[in-house]
Amino acid sequence: MVKPEVTLLRMVQQFSLLMTVIFTAGSWYQYDWFMARSVLIGGILAYGSFLLLMRDARQIVERVSQCCDHVKAVQRMEKIRFLVKFYAKLCVFGLILYALSTNIELHMIGLVLGLSTVMLSVIIVVLSRGRKIYSVQSVKGA
Repeated sequence: MVKPEVTLLRMVQQFSLLMTVIFTAGSWYQYDWFMARSVLIGGILAYGSFLLLMRDARQIVERVSQCCDHVKAVQRMEKIRFLVKFYAKLCVFGLILYALSTNIELHMIGLVLGLSTVMLSVIIVVLSRGRKIYSVQSVKGA
């Protein structure tokens, strides 16, 4: 049986990709390729960042769950490792955005729209499906 967390994460990934495609196509239809390209770049960057964050969160949970002795020390070490990796990736993400914006002309509203696809997907999926998944889970478990 698939855990509800995995189901929600998969749904967020799929919905985020779908929103990126829809926003890119819509901005290309409504405006031009300049806007659509910016939406696409923002969507790809946000999706990649989400995948890396998800992988790191999975690793921290696995490492903490595998340790038997010194649980507090392992939790503290993993938390520090997670934060260092998170801020390092945030700096790299900023450098990538800087490099892209200096080498390619980007429509800033389109870029922000693309960058927001993952957050919008999280909100929409959790509000629409999260309650259903967890209510069905609690009924089956009761």
